[in-house]
Amino acid sequence: MRKTIALSFIISLFLFSTFSIRAHASKFANQFVEFELPAGWVCLLEGSEWVCQNQQDATKKKEAIIVLAAKIQGDQDTLDQYQNYLKNPKSYSTPQGKTITSEVRYAQTKNIGDQPWVDALHLESEISGFYTRYIATVKDGIGVLVTYSVNKNKYQDYAAMFEAMVKSLKAFRRDGGLNAAPANSNLFSNAKAALSNDTVFGNIDGAADEKPKKKPSLMDDPMVFYGGIAVGALVLLMILKKMKK
Repeated sequence: MRKTIALSFIISLFLFSTFSIRAHASKFANQFVEFELPAGWVCLLEGSEWVCQNQQDATKKKEAIIVLAAKIQGDQDTLDQYQNYLKNPKSYSTPQGKTITSEVRYAQTKNIGDQPWVDALHLESEISGFYTRYIATVKDGIGVLVTYSVNKNKYQDYAAMFEAMVKSLKAFRRDGGLNAAPANSNLFSNAKAALSNDTVFGNIDGAADEKPKKKPSLMDDPMVFYGGIAVGALVLLMILKKMKK
């Protein structure tokens, strides 16, 4: 009887550890889009847009950011108009008064799953010193935009991760509590406004994060967590061996 209980406990422990490992890779979904979110990343609602950043590493939090925006489809919301807009350089002034004009690397249409999207890459179109990749589409009466911005010196480090997220993108419309901007607004301006938020932008340019920080815990470290599971399983196996004698 004791052997059966101990064995069942070990099996349960193994299944729990397996489930916990999978839980580190999450899928983000709201009322208009879903995609695979890297471990450590969290998406928070900022006004009518969602902002996603690495919340486990303060340094990496400043290296890359994702903004999700949606609006009710208006006359200007078509794939052709999105592509025409993204084919052209964008100019803006920094908080320091410097005028920056972006460099367009590409602007094209591609299928992600069974949905056509406009895919474009600019240098310094949203944030000085950052690449921004734009993925935009129209689905079920709403315009959807996802922007991936990364420090230009870290672009190669994030390229594969961003590509995996892009491939997992799905657009849809769930009207229950739909958080979308009105039809007369501009999808790209809405996404830009989310990056202009003092707290969000401060996370990128090195200013202090105004949001309260969670105190670090040993259990937040995967090596400590899974190491504890391994030690516990080893102890149980030793107990089983003694029981057999």
